[in-house]
Amino acid sequence: MTEQIRENYFLAVKMLLMLVSEIYLLVIQFGQAGASGEMLLLLALFLGFFVGEELLKNRLRLLFLVLLAAELFFLMNLYGESFLLLGILLAYEFVSYMKFRFRQAGSVIWYFFPILIAWIPTQNDMFAQVAVALLAGIIYIQHDFIVTSYRKEIKENSLSEQHLKRNMNRQEHELREELNRGLLVAENQMLEEKTRLSQTLHDKLGHNINGSIYQLEAVKVLLEKDPETSKKMVQAVIDQLRTGMDEIRSILRRERPEKYKLAILQLQRLCEECENIGIHAELVTKGDLAEVPEKYLEIVLDNACEAISNALKYAHCTKIEITIVVMNKILRCTISDNGVGCSEVVDGMGIAGMRRRMRSVNGILDFNTEAGFSINMLLPMKE
Repeated sequence: MTEQIRENYFLAVKMLLMLVSEIYLLVIQFGQAGASGEMLLLLALFLGFFVGEELLKNRLRLLFLVLLAAELFFLMNLYGESFLLLGILLAYEFVSYMKFRFRQAGSVIWYFFPILIAWIPTQNDMFAQVAVALLAGIIYIQHDFIVTSYRKEIKENSLSEQHLKRNMNRQEHELREELNRGLLVAENQMLEEKTRLSQTLHDKLGHNINGSIYQLEAVKVLLEKDPETSKKMVQAVIDQLRTGMDEIRSILRRERPEKYKLAILQLQRLCEECENIGIHAELVTKGDLAEVPEKYLEIVLDNACEAISNALKYAHCTKIEITIVVMNKILRCTISDNGVGCSEVVDGMGIAGMRRRMRSVNGILDFNTEAGFSINMLLPMKE
């Protein structure tokens, strides 16, 4: 059933009911005497007004209802009270219109008024007249109180779902913005570390290297005149440069930026962002993270961001846990939530990206959907 049919089914049912009633009047009541062209024209006009008022809104619809009542009065004056059958259907239209306009007048008891009209004696078969009134009443009550209420509920649910999706998208955007800001802070920290390292190397080694250059210049002058002295000076320069190399190694070991600390800092900030929106998030680490290659830390961080983003969008969870365990030959990372889980894992862009990053280091990625949703990563501890 198409959307257009679903929207206009009630109009089609009313048209069919009106058309059957008119055919009944023409065939049963006026079949022997014959229906005049004027009667057929008036009935066609009545059907047209009946259909047209459904397509209109507010006061224009009320105007059509008044025109229908006037035409019905005219038909009954010309051809008798048999056309009261059409009046029963018109009465339901008035009650339905009043229900949507005036809530106080919208009680279901008003829908019994046209049934009372059906008991008025006419030339029609009383059983057929009452049966049409009951059938029409069931149709109108079902539409006005059940179908309309159901449509309203669906619309409200749809609006609520759209609002929820907007909030989730906004939260995801804010989370990614915060993550980007955190990455920018980390990059700035790395730049500061590099600047400090450069300054340290300049301060510690600048004088040493300059002194070595001056001595080599002197050696070049004395090389032919005093070879023995030149030899001693060259050895002194060699010793001085060797000392400088030792100092460089010492400085690099002492001043080397610790990437794993920056990665842990990003994960902690990610957990803090979850806490800010009412989701408890916890980071658990075991083992020496300093032994983890930088590339692995980047993969864990990127996959964690994707996993938490998906959890916020789809899981409806209240708790997220990130566990990183460093073992002798394997790095294991698990990101789990207590949400609704899923029956099947669909590889969208996010999951596909996680798989691609894991394949680049011969890692293993799997999922557990039995209780909430868990992402498990195993990375071999080698470059």
